[in-house]
Amino acid sequence: MLEYDFHNSISHWVCSTAHLIQREMNAALAPRGITFRQAQVLGSLALEGNLSQVELADRMGVEPPSLVAILDRMERDGLIQRQPCPKDRRIRRIAPRTEVMPMWEQVVDTSRAMRARITRGMTPEQVTLLDQLLTIVRQNLKGDEKPDAAATTA
Repeated sequence: MLEYDFHNSISHWVCSTAHLIQREMNAALAPRGITFRQAQVLGSLALEGNLSQVELADRMGVEPPSLVAILDRMERDGLIQRQPCPKDRRIRRIAPRTEVMPMWEQVVDTSRAMRARITRGMTPEQVTLLDQLLTIVRQNLKGDEKPDAAATTA
């Protein structure tokens, strides 16, 4: 069997941490009747305005077909509405409904509490450093360069 030290793998660190954060956010948001992915939809719309389903899927890092079920539930629950794009009828724009504002405020409160929990024990400088390092990781992964075969601890 091939040996690989996952405990020294940056990918393992980041992915397991992201999975844990998503799980904890789901648990914290459940009493409010919303999931982490639904909160991501609302956050993307709050930050960028109305988006097409494809744009929204891209922002969230999911495939457009995976997003459909999330949007269906949100539309059913009165959180969003799908609107035809005036320039291209094939495109559906996603817009938050005005009734979503109280829920959005709860999502923001939950996110702030989660940030405080995640950064507990860190200095402000460490939080800034973490942000800078993860930004570098994202930029490296978004680049056009192919991964280096010698980089075996990813």
